[in-house]
Amino acid sequence: MPLENRIALVSGAARGIGRAIALRLARDGADVGLVDVSPAIEETAALVRESGRKAVVAIADIADAAQARAAAQRVAADLGAIDLLVNNAGIVNNIAGVEKMSEEAWAHEIGVNLTGAFNLVRATVGPMAARGFGRIVNISSVAARGGLARQVGYSATKAGLLGLTHTVALEYARKGVTCNAVLPGMVETENVKVMPAEIREAAIAATPVRRFGEPAEIAALVAFLCGAEAGYITGAEIDISGGGHLNTLVLGSRREAGGR
Repeated sequence: MPLENRIALVSGAARGIGRAIALRLARDGADVGLVDVSPAIEETAALVRESGRKAVVAIADIADAAQARAAAQRVAADLGAIDLLVNNAGIVNNIAGVEKMSEEAWAHEIGVNLTGAFNLVRATVGPMAARGFGRIVNISSVAARGGLARQVGYSATKAGLLGLTHTVALEYARKGVTCNAVLPGMVETENVKVMPAEIREAAIAATPVRRFGEPAEIAALVAFLCGAEAGYITGAEIDISGGGHLNTLVLGSRREAGGR
């Protein structure tokens, strides 16, 4: 078990990608601290325990520095020093054009998606460095590079996570701590499943592999980045999007131009 005797903290683990990551880390041997604002986090904890690993739940708003710090402290107190941090928590439900995005919605998205990740990094990276080992994985998005119409807050925060990733990687590389960003494309989460059919079809048509990703596929990449074999990978931005981050424009073939 590649993560045996490791202690992980996963934010946004109540469902979707976060739950899949928590369960994969547990399957690979880690005990897992689960942080979320939703009481559904208890369901994830039950599944982790069913796999034979320990789970600790901390219901907290990570946008608040004190709550994020208390959550990390609770996990460390109950499970042991945190070795692995996965910043997955994020909101994506502020749908509005730039001119219509309210100040409150903007601040909320910045707080959860970006400041929340910073708060958890700050609460955990020092002890990791002191022990000479740590893995931090930030779940960003392909929208970090390409933007996303009507979701300016989401796109901006996911881009901000890349800057956070690079800086943490630079500051802690010599201390045995790596920090990497994973950039998913469209993944078959609960939110994606309830999208209107025409939006789902358009998203699949824009993805070269012609399907959505599965949460378990994101989790598998995160688990690898958390392992010992990934020690030479830091400051990386890794796309896992079915080719959705690629330029699908075709200029050299009339036949292929309509089929990409």
